[in-house]
Amino acid sequence: QVQLVESGGGLVQAGGSLRLSCAASGRTFSSYAMGWFRQAPGKEREFVAAISWRGGSTSYADSVKGRFTISRDNAKNTVYLQMNSLKREDTAVYYCAANPLRFSATMNPNEYDYWGQGTQVTVSS
Repeated sequence: QVQLVESGGGLVQAGGSLRLSCAASGRTFSSYAMGWFRQAPGKEREFVAAISWRGGSTSYADSVKGRFTISRDNAKNTVYLQMNSLKREDTAVYYCAANPLRFSATMNPNEYDYWGQGTQVTVSS
């Protein structure tokens, strides 16, 4: 079992940056691929980024490529999402998730077994 707690959300102006963190409990964190998803008001949850268990493979949604970077520190049981050049359309609740298919930096939410409670990111113009 993995418990996930996101932090780092907040209010930022368009063009600004934020770094989200997701702290995982348990000693098996390094066995999981990790992902970030987001959900804006009135919209479905969507994939943002994912990273394989050792960080050798990453994937990004087209909407965030070149602006967001996912990384992980297995010694700290933490995955990060560095978000630069933020836009109003990035406003959403951001969730991290754990996928037991360690090699898979997948965008399919059905492959993720554990989810955090989310952190709000609001981008103002």
